[in-house]
Amino acid sequence: MKKMAIIGCGLIGQGWAAVFARAGFDVALYDKSAKVMDCVLHSMETRICDLLEFELITQPEATRMLERIKIARTLEEAVDGAVYIQENGPEDAVIKKEITTLLDAISEKNVPICSSTSGISASRYCEEIKGRYRCLVVHPINPPHLIPAVEIVPSPWTSKDIVSKVNDIMLECRRETILLNEEIDGFVVNRLQGALLEEAFKLVGSGIVSAADLDKAICDGLGLRWSFMGPMQTIHLNAPGGIAQYVERYGDMYRNFDIGHYQNVNWASIVQEKLKDDFEKTIPIANVAEAQANRDRKLMALLRHKKQVRL
Repeated sequence: MKKMAIIGCGLIGQGWAAVFARAGFDVALYDKSAKVMDCVLHSMETRICDLLEFELITQPEATRMLERIKIARTLEEAVDGAVYIQENGPEDAVIKKEITTLLDAISEKNVPICSSTSGISASRYCEEIKGRYRCLVVHPINPPHLIPAVEIVPSPWTSKDIVSKVNDIMLECRRETILLNEEIDGFVVNRLQGALLEEAFKLVGSGIVSAADLDKAICDGLGLRWSFMGPMQTIHLNAPGGIAQYVERYGDMYRNFDIGHYQNVNWASIVQEKLKDDFEKTIPIANVAEAQANRDRKLMALLRHKKQVRL
C-alpha cells in the first residue's frame, strides 16, 4: 500500500486526505498544532459520512477510507515511507521555504514535495533548496475532495519525471489535471477568477449593480453552463459557425467594453463601503463554518446529479 503524507491538516489538508484515501492510498496526517491534531480524525469522519450520504461513495468505501487515515505525531513519522508529500502551510513564501527545506532534508529522494498554495510559484521558495528538482505546486480548488480540478505547476527546475509522476498520481485519484507549461503566479484558475472579480468589483463599486444581483449573473446565468463546459466551449456553441464565427461577430463588442485591469478599482474600500455589512448580515462571521458545510452539501448534490446523468 502506497503512503501519502499530508503536512498541515486544515480544510485543504483534510480535503486532500479524503481524495487520497478514496483512491486507495494510506494517508499520514501531521500538523504542528496539537489542537488541530486532536480533532482532525473526527473532522475526517464527518467529511466521509457526508460523501456517503450523497451516494458519492459506498459504505464499504467509507469504512476503508477511515481505516487508511492515520495520525503522525512527528514530521519524520509522517514522511517516513511516503511516496508523495502534500504541504498545506500558510500562504507565505518564507514559511513555505522553511517547511520545504525541512521536508527535503528528511524525506526520501525523488518523492515529490507539492504545495497547495493558491498563488505562490514554487520558484519563489525552492530555488535555494537542494532538492528543488522535486518541488512544485499542486493547487486544488477548495474543497479538494469535491472539486476534481487540480493545477500542476512545475518550477523551472522541477524534473519532467517528477511532473509525470505527480500527474499519474492525480489521475489515479480521479482528479482532472491542468498542467501548466510555464510557471506564473496565480496559475490559471485564480487568474481567471481574479479577472472576473476585478470587473465584478468595478460594477458593484460604481453602483451599476448590487452584489446580490451580480452573483445571480453567475449562479443563475454563466455558472450553469460553466458547471459542465468551460468558457471556450461555451462560446464555440454560441454561434452556428463555432468559436471563429463567435469571435468574428462579438470580438469588437468585447474590446469596446474596455475590460481590463483598472488601477482605480480599490477592492478593500468597496468592501468596507458597500459589501461588508450586507454580507455579514446575510452570513455572520460566526456562521461561516455552517455556510461552508451547506455549500459543500450543495456541491455533493451537484456531483451526485452529474454522476447520474453520465450513466
